[in-house]
Amino acid sequence: MTHHYPKWLYKAPKREHPVDDVKEPNLLRDMFPYTEVPRIEIEDTIVPMEPAEEIWITDTTFRDGQQSRPPYSVENIVKIYDLMHELGGPNGIIRQSEFFIYTEKDREAVEKCLAKGYEYPEVTSWIRANPKDFEIVKQMGLKETGMLTSISDYHIFLKFGKTRQQVIDDFMKVVESAAEAGLKAIRCHFEDITRADFWGCVVPFAERLMRFSEESGLYIKIRLCDTMGYGVPWSEAALPRGVPKMIYYLKKELGITSDRLEWHGHNDFHLVLANPVAAWLYGCSAANGSLFGIGERCGNPPLEGLAITYAELTGTTNGMNFHAITELANYFREMGVDIPNNYPFVGRDFNVTRAGIHADGCIKNEEIYNIFDTTKILNKPYGVAVTDKSGVAGIALWYNQYLGLEGEKAIDKKHPGVAEIYKWVMEQYDQKRTTAISPEELIELGKKHLGDYFK
Repeated sequence: MTHHYPKWLYKAPKREHPVDDVKEPNLLRDMFPYTEVPRIEIEDTIVPMEPAEEIWITDTTFRDGQQSRPPYSVENIVKIYDLMHELGGPNGIIRQSEFFIYTEKDREAVEKCLAKGYEYPEVTSWIRANPKDFEIVKQMGLKETGMLTSISDYHIFLKFGKTRQQVIDDFMKVVESAAEAGLKAIRCHFEDITRADFWGCVVPFAERLMRFSEESGLYIKIRLCDTMGYGVPWSEAALPRGVPKMIYYLKKELGITSDRLEWHGHNDFHLVLANPVAAWLYGCSAANGSLFGIGERCGNPPLEGLAITYAELTGTTNGMNFHAITELANYFREMGVDIPNNYPFVGRDFNVTRAGIHADGCIKNEEIYNIFDTTKILNKPYGVAVTDKSGVAGIALWYNQYLGLEGEKAIDKKHPGVAEIYKWVMEQYDQKRTTAISPEELIELGKKHLGDYFK
């Protein structure tokens, strides 16, 4: 962590904000040396936390999520969309979902999701910065689309081979075409914003967009795309990596309202959930995510993680149905998706203990070692896996859960049959066993040593 403060990071220049049309790319080598790990610049200035009045979630499961895996079938998409509607509830906490529209299969999926008639999540699309694509959007009957507007010099100079002014002018022509096509709203996806010259390119482009929105009546949103996962959630962090300063200055310098800002992140540096939460807390209404974090490279903010965090921040589910999270995980497994066993909220072992001392605590009171009432909230009962670390307490807990025994009817860890099963378990590991005892084995052992309970 470094503590020097380049001048260009310090404070906002005065309005207006012309493009700093440099002739050579500014690749911010102080921060991004490439042959070394990137730098996080820490400043001695902070910006105040000003949460958005209303926050919500948007979805990219069918766009970014599909870019990282074999494509979903139409049937898969419709089923996931149904369950996502259940998860988000009637109040639009999961406000929108974006879809590809380029192939016949893409369009069939969109049509079938639209036919459901759900208010939420609203079906939107994603297109390239091509005016002709707006006709497809209009033909599909969609009110909003996202459009790729890459904003860093890495893309402007190294990919497009143009200058900042040329690229921004090109983007504006496409945005103008959206208004001419009769679209109600457009999202400009500021790709690679956390490696962009904030004051020299990001702010001037955002300013032109907001001015055009006011003149034309086209509702324009800005998706802040942390394409490479460089964003950090701390107020002291300098631009362009600091999420709080990015949100703060777009709002204060340009007057952009919270409802027009959306955060889209990636998990390359393990901050994929911290960053959208910071965006919410510093004034951005929308946080974009994908179910189970499935997205390009290291993935996107997990949609279900954003949903749980929403409830933590607001103190209410606001109509969301968290049982749908478990249903979605089960459906993804049916599709062959490998969800890690220790994955939060949905992994097979996320609320399973293997430690005897933990099991003993849960026999006394489940709350001691369970994050919340997972049975009530997620329809996922607390569990125990039997290994050489489980002890008699873990074994007793397993049987009580399997048999649904509670209170006075529960099997005590001091039961002689439990002792016999424990003895057998330990013999297995003395013989170099490396796997947990399977449910089938435990059932057979239970019938042998706890026969009265299995009648």
